Amino acid sequence: MTPEEFAAETGVSRETFERFKAMDRVLTEWSARHNLIARSTMESRWSRHYLDSAQLVPLIPPAAKSIVDLGSGAGFPGLVIAAMRPDAKVTLIESTGKKAAFLQAVGAAMELANLKVIPARIESVKLPAPPDVITARALARLDKLLAYGAGIQGKNTKYYFLKGQDVEAELTEATKSWHMDVIRHQSRTSPDATILEIGNLARVRK
Repeated sequence: MTPEEFAAETGVSRETFERFKAMDRVLTEWSARHNLIARSTMESRWSRHYLDSAQLVPLIPPAAKSIVDLGSGAGFPGLVIAAMRPDAKVTLIESTGKKAAFLQAVGAAMELANLKVIPARIESVKLPAPPDVITARALARLDKLLAYGAGIQGKNTKYYFLKGQDVEAELTEATKSWHMDVIRHQSRTSPDATILEIGNLARVRK
């Protein structure tokens, strides 16, 4: 997939597309020195990473105004969501110093006024208010992601997690500790991948 094909597939504005090109320039530059994404995926990055992240945006409610991305790494999906939802405040949490520095550099290059990067471990983060939405991609198994989210969620917080072929096993394991409502969305970028939309999360009382 080319950048132009990505723009056509997602229908982003010219201004937003320019932000993505700025992101890609910084990503390419930093990836030459740091292992931000697997080198084997660099050539396919516009479908493998950009489009994979962008497919979350139509699922996120338009009324959501605060979004937290856990373990943002190379900015997928957090930076992509921030670029496509300028009306929402997007907070990226990333504990690895070089990755947090990268996220700050990309946010500046993209001129994202709605972006905040928190360079800290998720467990230590205290937010001023619970987010409307929590996202994550390629960070941890579902039960651990839910434990991370439970520490910062509010009553109406919704979760959107990109998951691979082990999704059913992860759901089975997670339901031992958590009550939740789950909607599965088929990934647009891989037949083996699923987006989990989760609401009404609560711990199982033992």
